[in-house]
Amino acid sequence: MALVYLSLGSNVEAQRNIEAAMDALADTFGELIISSVYESEAVGFEGDSFYNLVVGIHSTQSVGELSKILKAVEDVQGRDRTAPKFGARSLDIDILTVDDRVGVIDGVSIPRDEILKNAFVLQPLAEIAATTVHPQLGTSYLQLWQDFDKDKQKLWPIDFVWRGENITRAK
Repeated sequence: MALVYLSLGSNVEAQRNIEAAMDALADTFGELIISSVYESEAVGFEGDSFYNLVVGIHSTQSVGELSKILKAVEDVQGRDRTAPKFGARSLDIDILTVDDRVGVIDGVSIPRDEILKNAFVLQPLAEIAATTVHPQLGTSYLQLWQDFDKDKQKLWPIDFVWRGENITRAK
């Protein structure tokens, strides 16, 4: 069984779509490893802020099967696959890592390059997988976050409750 880290993001009815995605993931994969939920400015376009977090799951599915499951979850939440790459999203779920695998697996690049590019991916990943090392760089996610240019992208934790539990408290 592989440990898989997923990035979740939404800027359209974000609270509802993130909750629904977490419900679907928990119902499909069982217990989730959940980071804080962060709000961040849109990157690459002018638009509403996003809610972002990273979730860890344990999966026996192939990367291709997992990708199909995640796309189905996005579709249920109204994901428009004809929209521009940089634009509003009802829900975006990306596979970040699958254990320590590297390469293009079933058409999915692993590890996902956004880990090193976006604060809204790296900070929540470092939060729940601090000592785990990036499979190509051999550097921990905590160290990568400490070295990240934090002035490049702004994000902040928000109050977020899921299934009656406070996932995040704004600071």
